[in-house]
Amino acid sequence: MFNGLEHTAIASPDPKRLAEWYRDNLEFHINFEYSGNYFVRGRNGSMIEIIPSEGERGSNKMKDPGIRHFAIEVDNFDAGHAQLKEKGVLFLGEPFTTSGNRLVFFADCDGNIIHLIERPAPLPGY
Repeated sequence: MFNGLEHTAIASPDPKRLAEWYRDNLEFHINFEYSGNYFVRGRNGSMIEIIPSEGERGSNKMKDPGIRHFAIEVDNFDAGHAQLKEKGVLFLGEPFTTSGNRLVFFADCDGNIIHLIERPAPLPGY
């Protein structure tokens, strides 16, 4: 009955600007907009809903409670990393490899934590 995540929401002081950032930097498509809310969709069908925020942003450290980051899968880690560097994306560290997976953490224009990931093999299914 429960199929998995349909989308994740991010509250932003400027939803249009953030939606355009995902479009311009991560090749997402702005697929729906209503009342200042934007849905952006990745090639694999994953979606992010970007909604207007209220109030001040709290702490946003890597291990704060709550959702901390989401990962963007890439076919070619080096090319993806280079493309983001060319666009001036803020990286939070250097690329590294763990358990064969290549990773690098970065932030979107609102400071939300994201990472690129290239896995040599998919995680096991259920």
